[in-house]
Amino acid sequence: MEFDNSFDVPLSPAEAWTVLMDIRRIAPCMPGAALTDVTDPQNFRGKIAVRLGPVALAFAGNIRFENVDEASHSAKVKAQGSDDKGRGSANATATFRIEPAGGGSRVLIHTDLMLAGAIAQYGRGVGMIQTTAAQIIGQFAANLRKQLEQQPPSAQETASAEAPLPAAAKPIGGISLGARVLWEQLKKGSGEKS
Repeated sequence: MEFDNSFDVPLSPAEAWTVLMDIRRIAPCMPGAALTDVTDPQNFRGKIAVRLGPVALAFAGNIRFENVDEASHSAKVKAQGSDDKGRGSANATATFRIEPAGGGSRVLIHTDLMLAGAIAQYGRGVGMIQTTAAQIIGQFAANLRKQLEQQPPSAQETASAEAPLPAAAKPIGGISLGARVLWEQLKKGSGEKS
């Protein structure tokens, strides 16, 4: 299934690019995510916990940056992971680009997600997955803005390969996420009957 998300960043496209390409810096902003290993500047290992409706899932896997184009501020990220309880796997390809927007930038993300195994049944409703993804991206953007307010990027900022890996980000609460997914489904249902 494919879906699109976007969020705004209070930085120029060049500054936003520098921040978003620093995996050590942005990993703590992603709800439920933990960076577990940095193989090289394009390859990482990590974990993410996510809820699809009432089901809590935890994936461990690989993330790889491809087609990185600094001039156009765009890249492709491929991620693949397996559920820690053996219920299946997820493969995602996300293409993102940064465009000027107002006094800052807008990050546009196109995701192609494939679920396999028993977990594919949990995510049968495309609307549920889209709403869940929108919630995660929204919380990521809020966490990133908060981080930027506390520690704005500097021109000399560089990621150290020797720096410790960041702590796991707090996942989105299951009740609030479940309520939001239900609300979005109800809105769609009532809109279709009108």
